[in-house]
Amino acid sequence: METIQSSSNVLFILLGAIMVLAMHAGFAFLEVGTVRKKNQVNALVKILSDFGVSTIAYFFIGYTIAYGVNFFSGVETLVARNGYELTKFFFLLTFAAAIPAIVSGGIAERARFNPQLIATFLIVGFVYPFYEGIAWNKHFGIQAWLLATFGAEFHDFAGSVVVHAMGGWIALPAVLLLGARYGRYTKDGRMSAHPPSSIPFLALGAWILTVGWFGFNVMSAQTLENISGLVAINSLMAMVGGTLAALLLGKNDPGFVHNGPLAGLVAVCAGSDLMHPIGALVVGGVAGGLFVVMFTLTQNRWKIDDVLGVWPLHGLCGAWGGIAAGIFGSQALGGAGGVSLMSQLVMTGLAIVVALAGSFLVYGVLKAILGLRLDQEEEYQGADLSIHKITATPEREPNW
Repeated sequence: METIQSSSNVLFILLGAIMVLAMHAGFAFLEVGTVRKKNQVNALVKILSDFGVSTIAYFFIGYTIAYGVNFFSGVETLVARNGYELTKFFFLLTFAAAIPAIVSGGIAERARFNPQLIATFLIVGFVYPFYEGIAWNKHFGIQAWLLATFGAEFHDFAGSVVVHAMGGWIALPAVLLLGARYGRYTKDGRMSAHPPSSIPFLALGAWILTVGWFGFNVMSAQTLENISGLVAINSLMAMVGGTLAALLLGKNDPGFVHNGPLAGLVAVCAGSDLMHPIGALVVGGVAGGLFVVMFTLTQNRWKIDDVLGVWPLHGLCGAWGGIAAGIFGSQALGGAGGVSLMSQLVMTGLAIVVALAGSFLVYGVLKAILGLRLDQEEEYQGADLSIHKITATPEREPNW
């Protein structure tokens, strides 16, 4: 215990928390670059506000649900053993706060601000930590049952399923309940293009996320004793695989190219400590291709207006990552072993069920009581934030 809570480990996990915190700037600029210019201010304010609400929800409710730890004791107790539990909270908070940051990209440009903050509080306070506790703190005996039944517990080293799949599948009901942006799809079945407002901002966001991801993955070890260079190399290989697959299948489209590395990194989180680097390259490549194909299908054929493609990127690639850990983590394919494909399938499926049920409940109730989306004039102007109404100027006349 004293070794775990040493000053070195406090610094290690603190640096990890800071790197993942910096990733939230990546979420912000990725959204700023993708949405139309009139919504850029709203995107910036929304990401930071969501983080503030997430901190309150996770500090007072969520962390206790997931880990049974609370902070309602004297400061002397909290700083004992160098405050390792506090810095661990900070690190895991940055993961939890990624959920509303993911959702934000899917519901961009037409969601009302205050109802989304309420949704953030409920999701980070209750929905996300419910599954987090099952996966990472062995709640309800499910991990023990998987071990007894299939020979191995569910393995998710850095959150392909716990964070990314949960975030993407929580976003899907919100996107469906909101409906498409006004003018996005016409009555005769045509689609109105809403091109990114700034490729440089989009690229900046992708690069910030990519760099921060090495803290996200490597420092999920949580102590210096458990750090693994394999995690870093596998993250690199999956990033490259996702980039090249998106470049090829996306036909050099800059939006696909810059989301490709993110898809690969989402997918490798779960098994990054188990896979052979060649396996990680394959996992990342599949994820990059999966994102391009499914983003195109959701937007063009299924008419699901998921602005940043967060359901394909996080929901589907995260689920693929959870399953891939059971495939490429096996010794037969060069991995370290100690995983079960069936355990990975069961817990990935459970994450999807929890995410969908929790999201439909939260967003369904908010839609019925408060309403979720802007009206046509508000959406045309840009957002319902006072700061944004001052700075926003319509780009064109509405074509409704």
